[in-house]
Amino acid sequence: MNTIDLRSDTLTQPTKNMRKAMTEAEVGDDVFGEDPTVNRLEKIAADRMGKESAVFVPSGTMGNLISMLSHCNRGDEIILGDQSHIFLNEVGGIAALGGIHPHIISNEPDGTLNLDTVEKKIRTSDLHYPPTRLIALENTHNYCMGSPIGPEYMQQASDLAKRYGLQIHVDGARIFNAAVALEVDVKDLVREVDSVMFCLSKGLSAPVGSLVCGNKKFINRARKWRKMVGGGMRQSGHLAAAGIIALNDLVDELKKDHFNAQVLAKGLARLNGIALDPELVKTNIIFFNLKHPTLNPDTYLEKLETQGIKMLAIEPGVFRAVLHREISESQIERVIRVSEEITK
Repeated sequence: MNTIDLRSDTLTQPTKNMRKAMTEAEVGDDVFGEDPTVNRLEKIAADRMGKESAVFVPSGTMGNLISMLSHCNRGDEIILGDQSHIFLNEVGGIAALGGIHPHIISNEPDGTLNLDTVEKKIRTSDLHYPPTRLIALENTHNYCMGSPIGPEYMQQASDLAKRYGLQIHVDGARIFNAAVALEVDVKDLVREVDSVMFCLSKGLSAPVGSLVCGNKKFINRARKWRKMVGGGMRQSGHLAAAGIIALNDLVDELKKDHFNAQVLAKGLARLNGIALDPELVKTNIIFFNLKHPTLNPDTYLEKLETQGIKMLAIEPGVFRAVLHREISESQIERVIRVSEEITK
């Protein structure tokens, strides 16, 4: 039985073209700035984001961390959402390693932060307060149903930041999903922000790696922080080669994942005991609640797994399914059929 793994789009395997490119990549020592394939990837990434420069890092978590460390000093404060990946899933690195104070406010259902609330939370100059330095946003927003955040909001957030002399960082792990869903150039989502991180190893199917993009001064700082936290790689062009294929060949393919997510969401929504509004599914991520009168959430998950289907339990009764390149329409039909049998 072939496993249908919906736990994350990080599970994607590199394509044949990626494997070939990785094998044949021209490489050098990236810490010395001498890996031509890494240099090429960084230039492509910076150009795609409309930024001056970029740095290749092993993971999105490291990318976010070195961005925070580059923007902030110890004792500074950042404003970010209570459902953000930086706050929930990055091991408290900004506080533990950077001495940066997180000022948490509630995310709206669409993943945004209410900008009136943000403005009220910006600290005035006072002996008792940590200075507010940065606003961190996430696009798409993972825990808010993979919601894409559009250019208008991003412009408004940037205008607010500028009025108060703040910086904006975007955790854009899936920002190409946002651009594809909104049918806009990805540059339009980050035009006025100071830094953005995006992942190559999720729906774009590269095996490893993320990029941080910003102006040259910022990236120079980020590169030094990357070295300090252990992210200085050597002949990493073998990895970067896959990233180039990802950016050149696979961005438009994300549309299929979004379509398949709609098919799965509509199929699950009609089943007994599953609470899900397909209208809220905008990209490749689905969250749903199991409110079945007799079926225990753990039992549901166990029964799925006996049929070769994996999903992620986020909390009791709440499940996440993420569509990606390796999930076919026939597999989606099977997930719906098996779930229907389990919940009837």
